[in-house]
Amino acid sequence: MSNAPHFGVLAGEKSGDILAGSVLRELKRRNEALRVTGIGGEATALHGLDSLYDMDRLAVFGFVEPLKRLPELLSIRGAVRQHMLTERPNVFLGVDSPDFNLTLEQQLRARGIKTAHLVSPSVWAWRPGRIKKIKKAVDLMLCLLPFEKDFYEQHGVDAVCVGHPLIEEFSALPDQATARTYLGLPQGAPVLACLPGSRAGEIEYIGPTFTQVIMRLLATDKDMRVVLPAASEERLDQINRLMPIEDDRFMVIEGQSRLAMMASDAVLCASGTTTLEAMLIGKPMTIAYKMAWLSWQLLSRMVTSPYVGLPNVIAGRDVAPEFLQGDANVENLYQSVLDSFSASGDQQKAIFTELRQTIGDDYAVRSADALEELMARGEM
Repeated sequence: MSNAPHFGVLAGEKSGDILAGSVLRELKRRNEALRVTGIGGEATALHGLDSLYDMDRLAVFGFVEPLKRLPELLSIRGAVRQHMLTERPNVFLGVDSPDFNLTLEQQLRARGIKTAHLVSPSVWAWRPGRIKKIKKAVDLMLCLLPFEKDFYEQHGVDAVCVGHPLIEEFSALPDQATARTYLGLPQGAPVLACLPGSRAGEIEYIGPTFTQVIMRLLATDKDMRVVLPAASEERLDQINRLMPIEDDRFMVIEGQSRLAMMASDAVLCASGTTTLEAMLIGKPMTIAYKMAWLSWQLLSRMVTSPYVGLPNVIAGRDVAPEFLQGDANVENLYQSVLDSFSASGDQQKAIFTELRQTIGDDYAVRSADALEELMARGEM
């Protein structure tokens, strides 16, 4: 039997596969003999993972599809569990996909295999009762954001902040002048990037309000430019239908959301991952969100965090203005966007710089350090 270190890995979707691939690359750099088994995609395959199953078989969404696929998913999880119990990896790393991975991690940990989980579930925001299961499932939680580490330590779960991979990704983005040249935007004009969300439902609810805000901005500032990156061809068609703004100073593009934010002076966006991206890029923002009344009634009773925008969650205080449901009206958003072009926008940018430094980079190195430290611990 080989004495090479053995890591078990399970990434259930593309984003997790990319995160795991970066960590495996660093671990392989340190020890070429590293053995990797489990489930992953192209990124993990590049570093030696021969996936037990096609990763796409684990990619299910919503509430109904997982129920339809339940027998298959349980079969796959059972097979992976048996493989890991037979092969006995030094550490098993579950990457995101908490509904699938946490149960598997709990089963393996109960049988003496060290377990780590990369990407914290949003247990700090909703369904806080999940912390009990996490406490039983993982020896170490690898968090991308520092406040998550603090949350776990308060609940007796060993955790480490490994930084966020987006920080290094964004270091390769062009500067503002280059981004504007590429998009055909004038260098001296005020530019707003508008990101109404990537899902059809998000755009349906917030799109009309954003339309009125944009039209008012264009009417009151002849130099203003607005760029709206659509997440896909389908969203592009939807935006052109729901936001019919006939003005040469307003442009809708497909994709290139990060380039649009780099070119901008300020951002108007729906709550979500975009708020973190805008913060890491260093753009002052106004955050808004609307949804169906019944959905809001249900969700607002489940969420425990006082904030929805990640900059505010990370800072633990109001940094970027948030407007939800009825408060996400034209007057509030218009005034907030105007403010983001002034001194209040500069204040946001200064705080964002501090928050980026708090999160830190070197995600793959810090993750590998934490996993090697876990592997070196005494037997359970």
